[in-house]
Amino acid sequence: MLRLEDFRPIVPDKKLAEIYKRARKLYGKHIIHLNATYQGGGVAEILYSLSMLMNDVGIDTGWRILHGSQEFFEVTKSFHNALQGAKFKLTDKIKNTYLSVNENFSKFTHLDHDCVIIHDPQPLSIIRSYKKHQPWIWRCHIDMTEPNEELWNFLKGFVLKYDQVVFSNEKYFKEDLPVDQRLMFPAINPISQKNMEIPDKVVREYIAKAGIPEDKPVITQVSRLDPWKDPEGVIDVFKIVKQKVDCRLVFCYNAASDDPEGMQMYKKVYRKAEKFVKSGDIIFVMGNSETLVNAIQKYSSVIIQKSIREGFCLCVTEALWKGTPVVGSNVGGIPIQIKDGENGFLLEPNDTAGFADKIVYIMKNKKEREQLGKNARETVREKFLITRLLSDYLYMLNAVICDESRTYPL
Repeated sequence: MLRLEDFRPIVPDKKLAEIYKRARKLYGKHIIHLNATYQGGGVAEILYSLSMLMNDVGIDTGWRILHGSQEFFEVTKSFHNALQGAKFKLTDKIKNTYLSVNENFSKFTHLDHDCVIIHDPQPLSIIRSYKKHQPWIWRCHIDMTEPNEELWNFLKGFVLKYDQVVFSNEKYFKEDLPVDQRLMFPAINPISQKNMEIPDKVVREYIAKAGIPEDKPVITQVSRLDPWKDPEGVIDVFKIVKQKVDCRLVFCYNAASDDPEGMQMYKKVYRKAEKFVKSGDIIFVMGNSETLVNAIQKYSSVIIQKSIREGFCLCVTEALWKGTPVVGSNVGGIPIQIKDGENGFLLEPNDTAGFADKIVYIMKNKKEREQLGKNARETVREKFLITRLLSDYLYMLNAVICDESRTYPL
């Protein structure tokens, strides 16, 4: 059981005391989180820690997973892509698939809590199946800079029923959405298996188990194999870097039950990388162990995050916490975390040569790499730990639950 007191070695007592104070008016309140998967992504990792900590400070908090079919998750994956700017045609069949799964799930899922928090588009429409007598919050974790207009107009009809919408970036706020919108940055749990301190001996044990030789410096991208993460573009960067520094590229990827495109993308990226795979210079590693991901992020000389769109990107946060420099795209939540030249480097997603130059610079300048790493860790300590996120949630819940001006018919 994760407890708030476990963070005392990392977080000042004053901040922990503030969290306990914020929880007082919420004692005994019953909160529920609902999302589409229990593993394989940043949302699931956040909810695992956040739910336990909310319970620890006196709030009865549950976490439920939407039950959907393969067809449903194909639809919602297309929603995810379209909300991040991909072309999309919304048909009646797609609407029916989406709505029917949420409707059916509502029949055996009783949401009679003091507050309901829905995460991302998959379960968004479930609100229409309940007689609302409490505040509902929609927490959107994806990049909403330029959503597909047709799809957004469809989904907005459900969002209007919510009392609060939460985004990861002010750039995602919608002028056409007459609902209270709040900014809340995601965060990592610094004492989880993925982010805790591990000895160099353990790091090397896991590196060896993953089949990564230690004869060359390593560049790594830790992400789903998703078009928005641009893994093919990462290979193009590696080809340039390889000409200047003898190094190795690792794709540390994971899979989630709500991402049916993962295997297709793996095959596509593998085909492009095949020559380097055969020579041992590109290695694919399934990140199915939190300690393994921890070890790879810590061992790598550079982390690359060449995303085209990005809601926030906790993979960047994780690497920064481990003191590993990150060269990332200037999109979504990445520039919120990286200050160019201070704790990493930012480039436009299509600047392949620029990515290569910064990676080469980091690998050839040890002192600079170490200083970037120190600055990176302090950035996360100050802004992106789960304790800060817990405090933000408590502040929000006090506003939406304890505000006496709000009344809901029974």
